[in-house]
Amino acid sequence: MSKIIPLFQEIPYQDPLNYFHAFSFSQNVVFFDSAKFHPTLGRYSFIGIDPFSTLIYPNDKMFRHRNNNLTIFDTLSHELNRFSLETLPELPPFQGGVAGFFSYDLARDLEKLPVFAVDDQHHPRLALGFYDLVVSFDHVQKKAWILSSGFPKQNEKKRRERSHIRLQWCLKQLKNTVQCVYPTKAIVQTDKLTSNFSQLEYIKTVQKIIEYILSGDVFEVNLSQRFQCILPTTYSPFQLYLRLRHINPATFSAYAHFSDTIIASSSPERFVKLDHWRVETRPIKGTSKRALNPDEDAQLANALLASEKDRAENTMIVDLMRNDLSKVCLPNTVHVAQYCGLESYETVHHLVSSVEGLLDRQYNAVDLLCATFPGGSITGAPKIRAMELIDTLEPTRRGPYCGSMGYIGFDGCMDTSVLIRTYVIKNNVVTFQSGGAIVLRSDPEAEYEETLIKAAALKRALTDAIKTNHKIYA
Repeated sequence: MSKIIPLFQEIPYQDPLNYFHAFSFSQNVVFFDSAKFHPTLGRYSFIGIDPFSTLIYPNDKMFRHRNNNLTIFDTLSHELNRFSLETLPELPPFQGGVAGFFSYDLARDLEKLPVFAVDDQHHPRLALGFYDLVVSFDHVQKKAWILSSGFPKQNEKKRRERSHIRLQWCLKQLKNTVQCVYPTKAIVQTDKLTSNFSQLEYIKTVQKIIEYILSGDVFEVNLSQRFQCILPTTYSPFQLYLRLRHINPATFSAYAHFSDTIIASSSPERFVKLDHWRVETRPIKGTSKRALNPDEDAQLANALLASEKDRAENTMIVDLMRNDLSKVCLPNTVHVAQYCGLESYETVHHLVSSVEGLLDRQYNAVDLLCATFPGGSITGAPKIRAMELIDTLEPTRRGPYCGSMGYIGFDGCMDTSVLIRTYVIKNNVVTFQSGGAIVLRSDPEAEYEETLIKAAALKRALTDAIKTNHKIYA
């Protein structure tokens, strides 16, 4: 099948949040929101609306109808192969494709893992929309466009007719834009937040992991605790996202609504990107709190850069990701492009590395996803043994947390984040998690405190009144 170029039309540039507001209460929408500008990592934003099909697993008709000893990944590859798009290089890279989220528990379709943690939320393992309509933004050029491919029509005339009709429909919808204003009053009281770990339980669990390390069973395990509260009916999940975005803007901020699950994320971490055979992953490992005083803040950043423990955490995950990429990349192309670079966000400093390679052309984006999922930065090393211990030691399933969110374009390219600093909302129950890497030199009490530092922005978006020009460093 010959490749197809999407129809496009430029629209007035403004904060993509204002455009997305028109769809914020809709089902099957995605919003990839570069709320913290960065000339490369946070250059583009995308809105995907009204998909022509969805793939929600498990219990999805599309998967069941094709489940002749096929995996969900086979089904995804088959559906993607039905469409081929020649993207326009002068426009933002996502111009149509599948987009949504991959829950951490999708790992169970890749590896045999124990079943100890309770699945009390029952979120989809995978939820994707097939988008023929995309609204895209280039924050460097300060321009925006609607792109319409006309899929799923395959006949050239019918596809062109559909692409025109869909573009005009989208233009009408975007006339409903409003200037978004975040709610300033607190949503819930602090005592309404509960955790699936007490402080003592978390500390004892860290000690257990250290014993596993001492016995040679594992090198590093990411242990998290889950916080939970009820979202009052007077607030919508989108309003909660507005508050989180204001308090903690991030390069991979995102919002999505599929089935009865809503994701509101302010993730700083790229999971894996595929750009015309070039692969990049950017694991975060190593965290320090921030301080309001500039001198003290600089001291905290320098201490993180000099920390042997934090650099050791990062090194183990870099090695793990090099190994994962080597499964599908050409020999001798996988390399560390950045090692333990400092990145600073609203409440934390992080150490971030970048591992790159060239994808072997016998593989595609879905193969790359299978080779690397879930990200090593949120499991530990060795990955499979770390995941086995996570299921044994954490009381509840992670669901979307520590999974991934992003897109795979009809041109074969992909970009995804790691779902950390993320709310997951279902039936007005809000959950969010934070964790840290436990290694031999971990101090159990300090590890518990690190989870609170990482959860600070998420807690405050729920419990604090917000002031303009605020600073919320822990």
